[in-house]
Amino acid sequence: MASYKAYTIMIILVYITEMEELAKHGVTLPPNMQGLTEEQLVDLKLKDDWGEKCIPSGGWIEFKDPLTIRNGKAPQKNMADLINKTIKEAKDMISKKKVQSNDLVTQATVKEALDILRGAVMIVYPMGLPPHDKIKQEIENEEDLSGTQASLDVIEEENASIWFSGKEMLRGKKLKDFAGKNEKTKIIAKIQKRGQGAPGREPVVSEAEQKQMMAYYYKKQEEMKKLEAESEEAYLDSDWADNAALKRNFHGLNNIKWGPK
Repeated sequence: MASYKAYTIMIILVYITEMEELAKHGVTLPPNMQGLTEEQLVDLKLKDDWGEKCIPSGGWIEFKDPLTIRNGKAPQKNMADLINKTIKEAKDMISKKKVQSNDLVTQATVKEALDILRGAVMIVYPMGLPPHDKIKQEIENEEDLSGTQASLDVIEEENASIWFSGKEMLRGKKLKDFAGKNEKTKIIAKIQKRGQGAPGREPVVSEAEQKQMMAYYYKKQEEMKKLEAESEEAYLDSDWADNAALKRNFHGLNNIKWGPK
């Protein structure tokens, strides 16, 4: 990632997450009202003035936010569908599948994805969003990330270094100095803060696949233990292992069955 104010895929993903919540629960409550119950709002005499101004086109339906971050005045179904459809289009534009189909995701592609997301917001909320809404802050590049987890993901351009195949791609050198002259070479690079060294290698299998493999081998291990235990005790069911068999033979008590005639 370069600068926060640059068009980045990370910003689009944050934007998309907030827009999904916008389609479900309406605009963001003022910071001093977030997380409070209705009773607490009444006791503190707090009122959401922006919520009364920012009404979605075509009206709203009540769908309360369980996290009480948004005001619960969700757009009507047709407007919510418009937002969700635009979100899908934006996701497709920056999808990892683009790499498989050899389609480039350029700075222009990222900017276009942001533009269609902005357009959808303007259609549903032509009056604009409250100044404290994260979507509006994203649109105007005004969101303050200080003190948040997201701030750790932002790397300023002057503090960024690019790594490929365990080597830092130094500024001023050409790509062929690291990847060779084969134009068809696929390069997967990682961005790291300067001075942190090479980034960790990605696991060969995903975490979900690893859990499935561990569960499978554990099940097989338990089955093998059960089979071993059964094979060790199987001789006890044999006639020759019965200590009382010889005595019963002398008394003629073999093959006696109890039950009704």
